[in-house]
Amino acid sequence: MKHTALAALLSMASVLVAWSQPSNPAPLPASPQPKKVFVVPIQGDIEPALVYVVRRAVKEASEAKADALVLHMNTNGGRVDSTEEILQIIQKFEPQAQTYTLIDTKAFSAGAFISAGTRAIYMTPGSVIGAATPILATGQEMPKAIEEKMTSGVRGLVRAAAERHGHNTAVFDAMVDRDQGLTIEGKEIVPKGKILTLTAQEAQQSLGKPPTPLLSAGTVDSLEAMLASAGLSAAAVIHVEETGFEAISRWIVKMSPILLLIGIVGIYVEMKTPGFGLAGISGVAALLVFFFGHSVAGLSGQEGLVLFALGLALVLVEVFFLPGTLIPGLLGTALILVAFLITMTDRYPAEPIMPTLPQLRLPMLKLASSLVGSVIVIGLLARYLPEAPFLRKMTLTNASGDSGVIPSQPAEPTGLATTDLRPSGKARFGDSLLDVSTAGEYLCSGTPLRVTRRELGTIFVERVG
Repeated sequence: MKHTALAALLSMASVLVAWSQPSNPAPLPASPQPKKVFVVPIQGDIEPALVYVVRRAVKEASEAKADALVLHMNTNGGRVDSTEEILQIIQKFEPQAQTYTLIDTKAFSAGAFISAGTRAIYMTPGSVIGAATPILATGQEMPKAIEEKMTSGVRGLVRAAAERHGHNTAVFDAMVDRDQGLTIEGKEIVPKGKILTLTAQEAQQSLGKPPTPLLSAGTVDSLEAMLASAGLSAAAVIHVEETGFEAISRWIVKMSPILLLIGIVGIYVEMKTPGFGLAGISGVAALLVFFFGHSVAGLSGQEGLVLFALGLALVLVEVFFLPGTLIPGLLGTALILVAFLITMTDRYPAEPIMPTLPQLRLPMLKLASSLVGSVIVIGLLARYLPEAPFLRKMTLTNASGDSGVIPSQPAEPTGLATTDLRPSGKARFGDSLLDVSTAGEYLCSGTPLRVTRRELGTIFVERVG
């Protein structure tokens, strides 16, 4: 009896324990995500087109929260200005401790500079690094005075990058300046008067006390071997390649002030002339090319184009629907200028939304030059070409409404508005039906008018009395 009662109690206890447990099993621990490595090609000459590739790669790697960035290098060198930009771009990647250079064959001149901007340098068998003295674009050596000035600047640039990543700055000094030479612990690596160039074996030799590699973290046979040596053998590798559009965008970015000038002048002329013609098409096309090129170059997203469209819409509201109110026009103009600046500003995902003054300096200079050029061109058009046939054809129609050329001044001194002027519309002067515009005032149909001036093919009128 006791045993039966005990068994019943145990059975009830087990049921209660089971009932008190959660019905869902405990979740299994999530499997760790594989690491991601972005590999950027530093191949051929180092020039502005390569800057766009590196910029896009670093931004994509930052957005993807990549674990490492690898520069796969084989270059004879290139432009110092592009090299400086690339070094600055590489600094934007985090974590900086996971930046690598794999020298596959050679890293001469600017290639050696860029490798100093990464934490670890690997080399393949038979590869070389060095020979980084600045030379002229023609391949000739610089005059002594210019060489000393250029060498001093380049040395400072490379030393800063090397110090940041723990490289031996004396090694890079000897690559840049032939007067430095390199001697470590009594062992002469290169005598004074010679430029330092290291093979893979020489770069990985350990010297000093305690012994440390001269420059290279190791000699490897391939990219896969380098990743394994760096503890990234299981990482997902994303190779970044240059696109044809990036090569085109290089020229678009260079021509951005001219494109802005064409766009501003074209849209201004179009707004001063009724209808839609060559000026408007040219202006819109130039601005679309401007936004497209900067987007492909990695300098901007779509926010600049959106702000421009919004600003242009507000300006059109001011001109055609709320003339004289000023607020929509001023706000729209401000948005358009901000759109131009944002589009030309280089910003990275981890940076604040508001650009800094150094980031805005070059875009503001380009925009200012475009605005000044636009004012000059518009002034010249107004001064010397008001009677040009192509301008008259854009604005004048005959009394029957068919397109054609009629005298630039109406036969009658006064006329009547046949449509509402918002501020543009039509008015009849004698037998002539003309496209006219006020200076911004809204006038109803039937208002008596008189001509005040003619500018860029547009006949400006005002209310009589």
